[in-house]
Amino acid sequence: MAKQISDIHFHRERNFSKLNHHIIDEIDLSILRHLLKDATLSHKEIGRIVHMTGQAVGARVRKLQDSGVIEGYTLRWNPEKIGMSVHAFITVFLKSNTAHPLFQTFVSNNEQVVEAHRVSGEGCYWIRVRVQSSQQLNGFLDELLQFGNYKVSLSLDQLK
Repeated sequence: MAKQISDIHFHRERNFSKLNHHIIDEIDLSILRHLLKDATLSHKEIGRIVHMTGQAVGARVRKLQDSGVIEGYTLRWNPEKIGMSVHAFITVFLKSNTAHPLFQTFVSNNEQVVEAHRVSGEGCYWIRVRVQSSQQLNGFLDELLQFGNYKVSLSLDQLK
């Protein structure tokens, strides 16, 4: 799963970070920061900023990909613009230990589930869903009952 900008933390020691047995220097970190701000920047554009050729930036980006620092690219979009206006956070309480594999398959195959986490504390899973209407959410919740019970919180506004 792709990391959010706020999820990226670097441990620096003498201006270097060591991730996945590859040395990551300040130039790599600068390239990464620029890609995190705008993944559509070309290697040539980043090169102008970090004073390198586009080809050299491309080589460093490939190194970051090969080492697993860059896992992929993602797109930010506004689901409400296409009618996905109901945004729900659901805590799922499974009825038995044997329900986990079936529930995980259900979540993986369901396009309404945007995100899912197995958690400690309250509940077994936290899932985030996006649907077009309260009727669709109600149908989704009815399907969840085969696995156990749930608690729903609806998003009123996204702050960040």
